[in-house]
Amino acid sequence: MSSERGSVEGSRRSTLATLLAEGAIEQVRHLIASGRFAPGDRLPPEAELAESLGTGRNTVREAVRALITAQVLEVRRGDGTFVTSLRPELLLAGIGAAADLLQDDFTLELVQVRRILEPAATGMAATRITPSTLRELDGCLHRMSSAWSHEELVEHDEAFHRLVVTAAGNATLASMLAGVSGRTTRGRVWRGVLEAGATERTISEHAAILAALHAGDPQLAEAAALLHVSTTERWFVNLLQPLDSSAQADHGAGE
Repeated sequence: MSSERGSVEGSRRSTLATLLAEGAIEQVRHLIASGRFAPGDRLPPEAELAESLGTGRNTVREAVRALITAQVLEVRRGDGTFVTSLRPELLLAGIGAAADLLQDDFTLELVQVRRILEPAATGMAATRITPSTLRELDGCLHRMSSAWSHEELVEHDEAFHRLVVTAAGNATLASMLAGVSGRTTRGRVWRGVLEAGATERTISEHAAILAALHAGDPQLAEAAALLHVSTTERWFVNLLQPLDSSAQADHGAGE
């Protein structure tokens, strides 16, 4: 009995510590959101911060550690803890890392999010893209057309879309799309394209996007991107179907 009581008490203490840390995290986030701590500002020493938040130093330590992991704060050795730049590409970087860990059904959801966001970004890029970026895209398309390996196709495809989205001039949108367009998913789709012998058609979709960008036509660029990403979504659905059929067969055999 004493062992069980000890276990329950330990669980309660752990839960309380977690709640206190979450409260401290929210307080620090509020101080940053309100402008009390701006990007680049140094946080007060641990003891001072704990006093101002009305909590213990251990709790503050846990909160700061969590915010460092989220890239809201950063430690500069020998100098202290500072608020990061809070740039979208920094704060949203975790989306991409998480995307590669998602199971297939959820990865398909990311592809569907990409279908919503990327055409809009491509349309924006058509009115803002520079001649130098267009030349870079010409090079990407050429390298994609002459690629000899699956890895090369994935690399040049990723570079092509990154250039287009960056040209849209919206860092938040670019960061979100980078997060939902993981290399793992892109690689799986290209493998399916290669196996089906549809490489030429897929590259022609990239060529259509590029032609619309050269023309500076946002509506045409958006439509070309929508067609391409919709095709990508269909490829990924087709990749999942054999897995679904296999799972259903296994379930039927178990019955």
